Amino acid sequence: MTSAQTPADALRRGLARFDETLVLEVVTSLDLRPSTKISPAVGMPLRGLQQRRDVTSFVASAPLVAVRSLLELLVARNLDRIIELLGEHSERPTYEQMLAAVDAMRAEGVSDADLAALLAFAVGEQFPAAEHCRRLIDERDEFALPEVEVVEPTGSLLTPKDVDPAVREARRQRREAAKNKKKPAPPPPPRPAKTRAVASVDAATPPASVSIAPALVERRRITLTPAEAKLVNADHVKAGTVVSVEIPFDSIDPALPDVRAKHRPAVVVAASESTLLVRGIYSNQFANRQLFGPWRRLGLDHVSYVSDERQVIDVSETPVTELARLTDEEWNSLW
Repeated sequence: MTSAQTPADALRRGLARFDETLVLEVVTSLDLRPSTKISPAVGMPLRGLQQRRDVTSFVASAPLVAVRSLLELLVARNLDRIIELLGEHSERPTYEQMLAAVDAMRAEGVSDADLAALLAFAVGEQFPAAEHCRRLIDERDEFALPEVEVVEPTGSLLTPKDVDPAVREARRQRREAAKNKKKPAPPPPPRPAKTRAVASVDAATPPASVSIAPALVERRRITLTPAEAKLVNADHVKAGTVVSVEIPFDSIDPALPDVRAKHRPAVVVAASESTLLVRGIYSNQFANRQLFGPWRRLGLDHVSYVSDERQVIDVSETPVTELARLTDEEWNSLW
């Protein structure tokens, strides 16, 4: 059984590795009220899981950003522990160092299911040690991940729903009947004339101008994983910028085995002088992508979708072209 074809597969299959009772226990303990500062893309699916208690359906059909958030919550403690065990090698460990850290955690009593989910999270987040984690999942039977049949969305904001003609006609008739019931309001009675007082202010004095302050929009702050925080800064000046950069493919195309990456637009989530953490922008819609609202304003020539997956890009020797900066409203709509 392979680790996963894509990072998205790894995240879903890693969550499926947990016992459903544990997942539901954790989800039940979350405060998901609308008043909490949780993105609707995460909060609404998790509230649905609290109500329906169907972990299998959540893993297969929930937005990837919700799956990722729940998996990150479940593996957080073990992620901190393995970073501690790797020490100074945590950013780019060798396979042998990764194997030793995993075996040490098994000796401490961490279950195989917890470790498998942790390795899947590293693959899904494309950490520097992702390939070592993928190899451990593929080579060690105790870390095998269950298959997950992903349920793709059946509709799109750009695809109108099919409505039965009879239903449409019934709706039209109800609207017409509602209009006929409405009676025109009688004209208001004439208002008594009032004597206007003569202003004592000099007529040449212009009225004071009134300024209306624009409504303030708070830019949502993102949370980085411990590994991401070691590489990039969420407050970097490039965060919130849309750039054109070379992004590696998730897998090798058999027809074009030598082509490993492609220049495409991407939203910079966080950055450092030589590294970008980005979410790629694509022309095709999938379960792990959401409609990228500002595509037209940025001059993209087709409807575009921004991926929920975050990728670390080394730009020390790669050209990066800045396209535009997202407004606070556009930025907040991505989370």
